Amino acid sequence: MKLVVLDGHALNPGDLSWEEIKDLADCTVYERTPKEKVMERIGDAELVLTNKTVLDRAVLEQLPNLRYIGVLATGVNVIDLEAARERGIAVTNVPGYSTPSVAQMVFALLLELTLQVGHHGALVRSGAWARSADFSFFDRPLVELDGLTLGIVGFGAIGRRVTRIAEAFGMKVLVHTAHPEKYRHLAENRELSFVDLEALFRKSDAVTLHCPLTPETQSLVNDQRLNQMKPGAYLINTGRGPLVDEAALAAALNEGRIAGAGLDVLSKEPPAADNPLLTARNCFITPHIAWASGAARQRLMAVVAENLRAYLEGGPQNRVV
Repeated sequence: MKLVVLDGHALNPGDLSWEEIKDLADCTVYERTPKEKVMERIGDAELVLTNKTVLDRAVLEQLPNLRYIGVLATGVNVIDLEAARERGIAVTNVPGYSTPSVAQMVFALLLELTLQVGHHGALVRSGAWARSADFSFFDRPLVELDGLTLGIVGFGAIGRRVTRIAEAFGMKVLVHTAHPEKYRHLAENRELSFVDLEALFRKSDAVTLHCPLTPETQSLVNDQRLNQMKPGAYLINTGRGPLVDEAALAAALNEGRIAGAGLDVLSKEPPAADNPLLTARNCFITPHIAWASGAARQRLMAVVAENLRAYLEGGPQNRVV
């Protein structure tokens, strides 16, 4: 069977191997596929792997041979699932592969905001410490996490992993989830409470977002929510960019209504040059890399191959359609 990988570069920029997948089908790998070349490159292939390349109804209706789409990620919003279902196209994803790496990034961002490691490291290289009269040199407040409260919006695998790390730092944890009854037993003998969104934003010293992007959660962090936060609080987003109203966040940062933001995702990626967060006060942005550690990508590659093998052998795995 013919297999086309539409955009393999992000998963494998050259440090991994496609061999396990190539052993399963006649495989062609493209690093990236522009919209106008999607139809041409898929052609009569029965199998497709995609990360961010969109396969909407208009595309799927022109691919009569297509029988399987493997998404090289957890989110499947790039696929018109209803159209795939109507046409009998199986769709799989890869849940959970990035949980340790994303949780680690949450604290990389939070520690950068609270201890300003990058900022102070740059001052040392610029000679500022060498010119100082004192053995210890810092020009911004240094904030300790122990005893602070972390608000976690969403309590899936990543939210639960973040909770464990926060507790190791000595933080108290507030959680908002759509189904708190499923997890209340986890709060026994722990500094962990389930609260509504208003209480979470009002009481937390830092808020981190781990909920799915839906019509209800789009712009969840808006001007109203930002005004509920403490002036010294931080916002962390390693989830989805559109969870945050970016103009509202930039205004809150520039006006000093919150202390800082650490973001690994934006509403448009790469961002437009005029995105207000690129110049906002105390806003630390990384280029959507929380998922991309070598270990996480290796796990992703392995499950992609397992999903495809399971489909070919008639035993569906991680199937969403």
